[in-house]
Amino acid sequence: MNTTFPPATVGYGFAHRHLLGIEPLQPGEIAYLLDQAAAFADLAPGEAPDRLAGATVINLFYENSTRTRSSFEIAAQRLGADVVNMDVATSSVKKGETLIDTADTLNAMRADFLVVRHNQAGAVKLLSRKLDAHVLNGGDGKHEHPTQALADGLTIWRHKGRIDGLQVAICGDIRHSRVARSNLLLLQKMGASVRLVGPPTLLPRSYENLGARLYHRMEEGLEGVDIVMMLRLQVERMAGTFIPSGREFFRHFGLDRERLARARPDALVMHPGPMNRGVEIASDIADDLDQSVIREQVEMGVAVRMACFEALSRHRASPPLRAA
Repeated sequence: MNTTFPPATVGYGFAHRHLLGIEPLQPGEIAYLLDQAAAFADLAPGEAPDRLAGATVINLFYENSTRTRSSFEIAAQRLGADVVNMDVATSSVKKGETLIDTADTLNAMRADFLVVRHNQAGAVKLLSRKLDAHVLNGGDGKHEHPTQALADGLTIWRHKGRIDGLQVAICGDIRHSRVARSNLLLLQKMGASVRLVGPPTLLPRSYENLGARLYHRMEEGLEGVDIVMMLRLQVERMAGTFIPSGREFFRHFGLDRERLARARPDALVMHPGPMNRGVEIASDIADDLDQSVIREQVEMGVAVRMACFEALSRHRASPPLRAA
C-alpha cells in the first residue's frame, strides 16, 4: 500500500480561499491536497497537530447526512477546532429565512469555516461570495461533492500507487450523482480514463462532452477496468420513473461476481455510501476485503477533510505537513 502522493511538477500548492468543487482545481492543487491527506492518514488521532486551535467550524447541512457531516466534524476536532452543528430542521431557515439572510447571520457569528450541504446546485458558491469565513462544499444538489472525490482518489492511490493511466468505471445513477461528476473531473485531471455505465434513463449523453466513454451494458463497461465504482440510486432526487424497480435494476446493473469477473483480477470495488445491498451491489462483494475498499473510503474521508481545512488555513499555521 502506497501512502505518499507524489507532488505534481507544475502548480503544486493550494491558493484558493474556498473549496467549492473539483472543476476549478489544477492537477497540482489536487496533488497537494492528496499529499497532505496521505500524511494525515498515517497519523494516529492524537498525533494530529492543533492547526485549527481557536478556530470555529460551523456545519450547515440542509440535507440529511451521517458520513459527511461526522467526517467533517471529526476532522476539525482532530485539528483543534470548535465545531457547531446547526440544526436546519429547527432553524430560522424553516421559518422562511433566505440564504442571504442566513449568510448575514453567520457573518455576525464570525466563524472561521463553514461546511455547507445544500439541495440546490450553486448555493454553496453563493454563500462563499457573502461570507468572510472559508467555505467548504459538502455537496450541492447534483453539482459536486469535492471532498468525496478526493477521498476516493486517495483510496485509489494508496492501493494502486498511481491514478495516471488507470481505467475506472463509474456505474449506476450518474444523472443524479454529484459524486460521479466530481470523481469524473478529478480522475481525468489526474490522468485516468473514465467510463460511465448505466441505463439510458440515468446516463445523460451530455457526459460525453466531459470526455467520458458511455456504456449501457455492465458487461462491456467493466471489461478490463482497474476500478469499479458503484453509485447509490438517488431515489429522493428522481422526479418520475427512471427504473422499473430495485430488483430489476440489480438484474441488469448490479455488481455481482459474474460482472466483476469482467474487470481486472486485482480491480478495486468502491462505493461512496450509503449502499443499497442487493440493488447496486451484492453483499458478498461489498464485504470482500480482498477487493472492496468501501470502508477505507470512509476512513480516508477524515484525512482528506483535515487536509482541506489545513490548506484553507495555512495563514493560521506553520508550514504544511508533508508525507515522508
